[in-house]
Amino acid sequence: MESFEYGQVHSNQEAVAAGSKTKTAQQGATVRFLAGGTTLIDLMRLNVETPQAVVDINHLDHLAKVEKLAQGGLRIGALVRNSDLAHHPEVVKQFPVLSQALLSGASAQLRNMATTSGNVLQRTRCVYFRDSEMPCNKRNPGSGCPAMEGFNRNLAILGTSSHCIASNPSDMNVALMALEAKISVEGTQGNREIEYDDFYLLPGSTPHKENVLNPGDLITAVTVPPLDPGTKSFYLKLRDRASYEFALASAAVVMKVSNGKIEKIRIALGGVGTKPWRSREAEKILQGNAPDRVHFAKAAEAALAMAKPQSQNAFKVDLAQRCLVSALKNVAQA
Repeated sequence: MESFEYGQVHSNQEAVAAGSKTKTAQQGATVRFLAGGTTLIDLMRLNVETPQAVVDINHLDHLAKVEKLAQGGLRIGALVRNSDLAHHPEVVKQFPVLSQALLSGASAQLRNMATTSGNVLQRTRCVYFRDSEMPCNKRNPGSGCPAMEGFNRNLAILGTSSHCIASNPSDMNVALMALEAKISVEGTQGNREIEYDDFYLLPGSTPHKENVLNPGDLITAVTVPPLDPGTKSFYLKLRDRASYEFALASAAVVMKVSNGKIEKIRIALGGVGTKPWRSREAEKILQGNAPDRVHFAKAAEAALAMAKPQSQNAFKVDLAQRCLVSALKNVAQA
């Protein structure tokens, strides 16, 4: 681990000011915010993250609350711990897909530390990204992507480019994508809300740019809008072992059925995309149609139609299709 400066802040304004002190533009900000630290500290130990300064935001207690909004839905503070969020009665009641996604991730110990904002910013588990001795376009732009010809079994098949095929590892973000959540950010240019699907960037030729944040930008909350009465949701995760494992494929489904037809449908996939993957193609197939096996199969086929598998992960196409069909059946039968 490289040496770094450490400091604490006690207001959003202090955090933004401290976080915007950037000395080099190579990989964005050289200041990192410390919340739960379950990803950041690991990457610093591996010399994958080498910030010049770490700003501890854990004293921003106002960011550690879940608030029920007057118009319905929830505002989830950036420092809410994953375990608290997963078991929050309003989350369990209104948004079971989110609770299920959180409980399927990591271990109980990690969920007790990990935060909402940290999970939003969770970085890939690609073995080449996490090995500072290896080339990696995401870590060192222009150095190459050995995953193309190397170990790529766990990597992405949607949203990839010739520069990067690293998959997004989060479960929580897949559920929040399907719930059409918004991310609240405070920065040097003021406050703004960002749609979940707009927050993450595809790798293209700049895989080191993973999201739209600017140096000093502080995630303050995630807002989940209310669901229409009668809407049901479900999260299904497929992995190599039953616990403490990242998804090979996962599906978050939010569905409302009225008079035998699908009135509303939102679908997101995990484990297969370079970002939490919203499948509007699958939604288009299902919208207004009967929730049956035929339409579910067509939707799953549409969801993976643009997949570009590599040498070791072609199995993910069929796996993700089966995962989505199973999740859709679960919601339809609930």
